[in-house]
Parts: sequence; C-alpha cells; structure tokens
Amino acid sequence: MTKPVVSLREITAETVRAICELEPHQAQSGFVAPNAVSIAQAHFNPAAVFRAIYADEMPVGFIMWRPDDDGASCFLWRFMIDGRHQGEGYGREAITLWLESLPPQGYKLARLSYVPGGAGPHGFYLARGFLDTGETRANGEKLMELAL
Repeated sequence: MTKPVVSLREITAETVRAICELEPHQAQSGFVAPNAVSIAQAHFNPAAVFRAIYADEMPVGFIMWRPDDDGASCFLWRFMIDGRHQGEGYGREAITLWLESLPPQGYKLARLSYVPGGAGPHGFYLARGFLDTGETRANGEKLMELAL
C-alpha cells in the first residue's frame, strides 16, 4: 500500500462543509478553534491564508496563517489534524509543506502560539524545529519560532 500524498488545497463551496466537520480529539478541543470559526475569522482578515489538508483525496485537517506586520515573518494562526487521522504523519507533512512555501515568498521566520497543556501541541512543534521564545501572550498562549 502506498503512502497517501499530503497536499494543502483551497477550500471551496463544495468542500467547506467537509472541512468544517473535521475536529481534533475531544481532549484537544480547548487547544484550537473549530474550523468554521477559523474560516469565518479569515474572511475578516484580508491577510489570512487558509487551506484544507488532504491525504490523497481525503480531507484530514486545516491550516491557517498570516504575514506579520514586519513582512519578514509569518504567523501560524491555526493548525489541526482531525482526531481520526492523527498519528499517520499528515501533520508533519503538512507543516513541512507550509514551511517550505515560506522562503520563496520572502519570509525568514515562522512564528506560532500554543495553549499549554498535556494534550497540547508543544512537543509536536519542538520536533518540527520550533523553539520557545519565552514570551507569553496576554491570553496565556506561549510563543515559538523557527528561523527559515
């Protein structure tokens, strides 16, 4: 059996419902907003870019980012892999695709924030090369970054 090809695809009127139905494991629900909320927020932030994560022709997750004001860094605003598809490498591949797309656009730094907690994504991001900055946002989220 061949490994599914992971891709980041635009969300269309035909695919939006399937993307909105994706959700993390119950224990992770406090770590990321529902995809429908993220898509709605993106429509009110003209700089936001969002994509569905597919494994072959199956939607498995969601990613959203925006450029920072400095123009040299990009902020990973949302990232999730559906609970039914976690542990299959799709998250690793999706983050790699995203990170590889940034330098050609002129970005030198990828940034993100995460909600601390046992089922949270901190270890996942560390394993992808992100480093803690030591900063905490007003909402309690911790910041990480990766030089590109």
